[in-house]
Amino acid sequence: MDKLINYLLEFGQLNQQQIELIKRKARVLELKKGDYFSEAGKTPKQVAFIEEGILRVCYYNSEGDEITKYFVDENNFAVDINSFNQKIPSSEYVQAVTDCMLLVFSTESLNDLSATVIQWDGIINKITEKALVEKVNKLSPMLAEDAKTRYLSFLEKFPNLANRIPLSYLASYLGITQSSLSRIRKSI
Repeated sequence: MDKLINYLLEFGQLNQQQIELIKRKARVLELKKGDYFSEAGKTPKQVAFIEEGILRVCYYNSEGDEITKYFVDENNFAVDINSFNQKIPSSEYVQAVTDCMLLVFSTESLNDLSATVIQWDGIINKITEKALVEKVNKLSPMLAEDAKTRYLSFLEKFPNLANRIPLSYLASYLGITQSSLSRIRKSI
């Protein structure tokens, strides 16, 4: 729980009473590797803060191929924000890549925090803005690069993820086949 509070304090001030309220509103959820936090076709009703583990956001393209959009690791929030805010079914899956320990806030808990903690909405807005910028930075530069450069760039930007995620997910994220990724790894 301390990781969550420290993370929130990076974005705004909270007094002890507000911190205790936030702690009471969060519930612990453990996911095993392969479990889904949320699924396509369902409206997300909770937001997770990742205490331990890695989640991935993925979808199926028109050919039925599973595509990994990005990974979310410790000390970050995970949710399909558009579907959550608009209360519409998601087009994405959020799946545990490793065993995960999450702190989960329901829609009702978040609404209570918004109504009770004066700084809450400002803190959440700053966190959302940071996450959106990071998401764009994860996706945009990779579009124009060749496969080897994308892989090397991934290793540079996310060294703590490379050995923790299956190669099939990494290949999907990089937009290449697993055999191509294996060849690239051997050539380095």
